[in-house]
Amino acid sequence: MAVSGSPNGGSTPPPPPPPPQQEQANKLGFTKPISLAGPSTADLHRNTELEKFLLDSGLYESNEESASRQEVLRRLDQIVKSWVKLLTRQRGYTDQMVEDANAVIFTFGSYRLGVHGPGVDIDTLCIGPSYVNREEDFFIVLHNILAEMEEVTELQPVPDAHVPVMKFKFQGISIDLLYARISILVVPEDLDISDGSILHDVDEQTVRSLNGCRVADQILKLVPNVEHFRTTLRCLKFWAKRRGVYSNVTGFLGGVNWAILVARVCQFYPNAIPSMLVSRFFRVYSQWRWPNPVMLCSIEENEPHLPIWDPRRNHRDRFHLMPIITPAYPCMNSSYNVSTSTLRVMMEQFQYGNKICDEIELNKSQWSALFKPYVFFEAYKNYLQVDIVALDAVDLLLWRGWVESRLRQLTLKIERDTNGMLQCHPYPHEYADTSKPCPHSAFFMGLQRKEGVRGQEGQQFDIRGTVDEFRQDIIMYVYWKPGMEIYVSHVRRKQLPAFVFPDGYRRTRMPRLMSHAADKMGQYTTKCYSGSSSSERCIKRKNSHEMGGVKPDKPEKRTSVSPQRLECVSPESYTSKLDGTPQMNIECIEAVRPDGSTTKDAKSNCEIKSSDGLLGSDTIIEVGDMQINETCFVDSNHDRLKSRDLVVQNENGVNGDKALDLAFVCLEKAETTSSKRLTNWEENAVKMDQELDKACNFTRAECSDYAPNASIQNLNCEGVVCVADPDQF
Repeated sequence: MAVSGSPNGGSTPPPPPPPPQQEQANKLGFTKPISLAGPSTADLHRNTELEKFLLDSGLYESNEESASRQEVLRRLDQIVKSWVKLLTRQRGYTDQMVEDANAVIFTFGSYRLGVHGPGVDIDTLCIGPSYVNREEDFFIVLHNILAEMEEVTELQPVPDAHVPVMKFKFQGISIDLLYARISILVVPEDLDISDGSILHDVDEQTVRSLNGCRVADQILKLVPNVEHFRTTLRCLKFWAKRRGVYSNVTGFLGGVNWAILVARVCQFYPNAIPSMLVSRFFRVYSQWRWPNPVMLCSIEENEPHLPIWDPRRNHRDRFHLMPIITPAYPCMNSSYNVSTSTLRVMMEQFQYGNKICDEIELNKSQWSALFKPYVFFEAYKNYLQVDIVALDAVDLLLWRGWVESRLRQLTLKIERDTNGMLQCHPYPHEYADTSKPCPHSAFFMGLQRKEGVRGQEGQQFDIRGTVDEFRQDIIMYVYWKPGMEIYVSHVRRKQLPAFVFPDGYRRTRMPRLMSHAADKMGQYTTKCYSGSSSSERCIKRKNSHEMGGVKPDKPEKRTSVSPQRLECVSPESYTSKLDGTPQMNIECIEAVRPDGSTTKDAKSNCEIKSSDGLLGSDTIIEVGDMQINETCFVDSNHDRLKSRDLVVQNENGVNGDKALDLAFVCLEKAETTSSKRLTNWEENAVKMDQELDKACNFTRAECSDYAPNASIQNLNCEGVVCVADPDQF
């Protein structure tokens, strides 16, 4: 079996013997270290506390679980070998070819790096011969073989992903399986994937699939101390998950991204221990001047001349906001998913981590403070809620995977259509309302106006067309089935559903002005009635005595529909028809708030309204024809949210714009004889063990080639979705 990187009965694979640190310090990376200083007595004490904290947090798997993983990999290796022999026989090859036919399994990601924890998935790569393809043989034949096995559950193919993958659980252990078809007839058991010849005559998906294993091996070769690297990476991954910035698919950073960032800090401080490296990590990246790339080694061009990350030649590379370059050929940007909004969130969190680490070094705080969970549902006043439903759990698994992989596009579209003025914070956690009769999942995005910029009075963010465009992209899912539906709604913090608070906690405190206004408001009633479609619709009606003598100072504004929660239907009730087309029945629950009337905020001279819209549902479009009239029916066709100026300041971080304005310091001028180097650094004669921000600096002229184009195309879209007032954010 060619399974590589497997633990041998312990929590992590045995590390290769590290070379002498002093000699290695001048060889790793393409710049000299910032500091060669080793740990002090205080650093050693903090390191002991950190390792104890990681152990108490359950980040290390037991020997029994490690043995179970090895057994699963052994079984998977047997399955793919039998699969290739079956295909070889079916295609009429000789008996000798059938006997020699082979496929091998490699691991990559956290498992290959030796930083996996209990319960995490195993990233695996199957390498097969040239006559076994991905489209039919892997995603159909092998998929059917796995589907018939009792040990395999939650089988989910994702053929349209940037790196096509098949996800499943084998004996309860999560597996992400990729496939690479190389240009040889017989795959040797001792295949060396570090050899560049393996990349000849292969497709782009195979190159990406192979890159995972090749990058992991290269990272381990480029760090001065493998064990210190592993402990630091394990720590930072845990921190990223607790702070909500660990997810490549939603626009943050994934495992390989964090590994490269940590490895670069290890190169900067080759003699530092994990407690020092964690502190230096936040010090470095809270000041890093993106889009300057993070690279572990120089970028070289080799045979067979595959595309590499090079913003001088490739126009698309100039738009990458946070380039983190893989060290193995072909060098690629592993963080192409990062958007303006997610970069802002990560910079805020780097600042937060740097602040806590400074307090730890001054003995003013403990390590537990660094890993305090991010309170996402208190950080913003406005959210987008994306609900997805399906008829059964199997369909929901497929549907959820597709929608989650496209959520990043919603963030990008909102940034594009609001010229970057409306910032999104996609939260990389899914939620489910178990009280609903059908399978359900929900994702959330925090919304706020760009910090430091005040909108004009009356200016609004109209993202109806944006969400409608997003929904049109989603429903193009090639495996779509009846019952797979998606709904996007705008909710305020106090209107968040109870299922996002698993411990039963729910924020009930209202701002002082809104609480005062609520005491003076009349009573509201909500009536649900059935319209022309099978969906039930809500009407908000104000008491008649409230309407008497009211003389608004401004023309009457139309408000949007109050938040309507999705009540899923069971498969049995999925029979209603509209124009001959099956429709998902949506029940409307009471959603009128005591602050639903219009009041005045003397400070901002703006109306305050509590109103939200259900976005992007075909059945909700039926509601869009209602008009606001004398009896205060709701018009959702022209949703309007006009509120006082509410600039949400993240209490868990700092202003991201300020973080970006901090001058990052570069390290040393990259001396090279190759003309293929991408960047130029200026040497600054300062003490190497001084603060990072006093070492040296990138100049804007040197980085101009990497700055993305700031122009954003405006898009005028129509659709009954949502209109949001920027002052609300």
